[in-house]
Amino acid sequence: MKKNLLLLLLFPLFFGCGLSKPDSAVQFPKLISEGMVLQRDQPIKIWGRGIPKEKIRASLAGAIGSSQVLPDSTWSVQLPPLPAGGPYELVVNVQTVKDVYIGDVWVAGGQSNMEWALKSSVIGAEAEFANPDFPKIRFFKVEKDYSVEEKWDVSDGQWKVANAENLPDFSAVAWFFAKKNHQEKGVPVGVIESNWGGTPAEGWTEVGVLAEIPERSYTAESIEIIETAEKWKEVLAENERRREIRDSLIGSPVDAKGAEVSSVNYKDGNWRTISLPASNPLEHIAWVRKKFQLSSTEEAILTLPQVQQMAYFYVNGTEVYFKDWGAAVPEIKIPSEILIEGQNVLAIRAVNGWNNKPEIGSADLMFLTQNEKKINLEGAWTYSNNIVEPRVPVVEYHNWRPGFMFNAMIAPLTNYAIRGVIWYQGESNAGRADEYRELFGAMITNWRGRWGIGDFPFLFVQLANFMERKAPQPESSWAHLRESQTQTLELPATGMATIIDIGEETDIHPRNKKDVGERLWLQAKKVAFGEKILASGPVFKEMVLRNDELVLTFAEVGEGLKLSSGDEVVGFIAESDAGKFEALTGEISGKDQVRLKVPEGFVPIGVRYAWADNPEVNLVNNLNLPAVPFRAKLEQEQE
Repeated sequence: MKKNLLLLLLFPLFFGCGLSKPDSAVQFPKLISEGMVLQRDQPIKIWGRGIPKEKIRASLAGAIGSSQVLPDSTWSVQLPPLPAGGPYELVVNVQTVKDVYIGDVWVAGGQSNMEWALKSSVIGAEAEFANPDFPKIRFFKVEKDYSVEEKWDVSDGQWKVANAENLPDFSAVAWFFAKKNHQEKGVPVGVIESNWGGTPAEGWTEVGVLAEIPERSYTAESIEIIETAEKWKEVLAENERRREIRDSLIGSPVDAKGAEVSSVNYKDGNWRTISLPASNPLEHIAWVRKKFQLSSTEEAILTLPQVQQMAYFYVNGTEVYFKDWGAAVPEIKIPSEILIEGQNVLAIRAVNGWNNKPEIGSADLMFLTQNEKKINLEGAWTYSNNIVEPRVPVVEYHNWRPGFMFNAMIAPLTNYAIRGVIWYQGESNAGRADEYRELFGAMITNWRGRWGIGDFPFLFVQLANFMERKAPQPESSWAHLRESQTQTLELPATGMATIIDIGEETDIHPRNKKDVGERLWLQAKKVAFGEKILASGPVFKEMVLRNDELVLTFAEVGEGLKLSSGDEVVGFIAESDAGKFEALTGEISGKDQVRLKVPEGFVPIGVRYAWADNPEVNLVNNLNLPAVPFRAKLEQEQE
């Protein structure tokens, strides 16, 4: 009775103090939007812009918070940690954000191997497309952007649910990782993709942090950017103007234009003659034409897989295929109804938005097949780069400059609570491996400081094997970069997925992304979720010289070392006291040891494993995870 009386007395007081429901409109950043996934079991921050001094009230899944809009028009509300669940509605004043889930949220960062989409010839993608519907997995793709000053919001992006329409565009590595998280933990999963092909780590690091690291390749430029920020704003604004013009020009051609230029009767006498693929001087919006003779109109198959980056294929005035960036060109069927007995014309419109230099063709892979007869398309083609369409303006890529991508693609995310980061990058820093350990560690520490939620898990991929196989190759820049990545594991709550066994010699973008994502997930289970599991391949522990053998002991062997192929261990090279290197072979000895035979007269002072751009390796543990590349000095001898 007393309790009810107290409530009756306090009820009018609430309204007298102005605690009625706030009704002013607010603006959310793009991350706070329909379909979002919020991090479970952590305080949730909701933020935005509004009218200064107006009150803000937010509610989600029974949790309520309030605040006031600051004089600079920004506001934030912190809600208490909530368990996984949904869908819920987030209500802020009079606005509602629907279809909100609470689960695990990861940032997927790095360069092109993280950006690589499922649709881009990824091994196993068709199986994913056959079962695409995972309504509790959502991806937010941050639009590529850069800035000399930190931005409050990303330039574009929206939450997209995993389904047949959206799945092909998701990061393949992040997809296989997120799917495991969802299935094994039984919670919704959100992935914030913030990545950009060809970018170095310094572009993803706060410029003020970089400026304080002395005598590095990026130090002077970092200081200059800070001191001349106003100049850089003007430079970027002018570059953006040119980019908008370029993008408007290189978009899809008008259908009539493609039909006209690719028709048999089109007059191309004022075009240049070039020889493909021997000479590839293409630039701007490149149109090329090739005439060929057919004795029948039966269906033909075009084989021309090598085109960088985007291309439109036409035959006799009809578009037969469009190749998007990152996509492979399949064998293209040319229907009989558009073919002509006698002279035909193949025309290609090629665009390369990265460096303005498209490429078409490769030796022995430019031909038509009809009735099992091959028609060679190599040799003379006609070419235009400004007759059909105007030249495109030069657009510089400043995104790689110190701090620029951090300002536009990372800083706007740091209010959003996350479980951690998955990261695949390093190729663009491979020539500067000596500073990468320091730089990469500084970037991780920088991100953790800006998010302000402690040492969240940071899980990264070590560089895959790539390029021509050479043995021995002690000065491999990729091997040195891998060593810097391994040294980064000295930071707390870090994990590394080793993929030295699944790269490709001729392609910097290995198509096996499933193993990459799932190896990252093993690291997440151990680092982020505290599971006592085997998550790494064998890790070098110690080495001794016994008579004419080097005996190496490994940790992380699980049930024991084994070979993925062959009858003897490969991938080891030894360094002599004379500075010579020689490949060694050996055998597994017991559960955790490898014995390497030392040649007569060779005095070893150290050993390296998988130390090359593209080493041949076969040492794994019972989970078939490859041994981590390393180099070690011989410190202990035993007769």
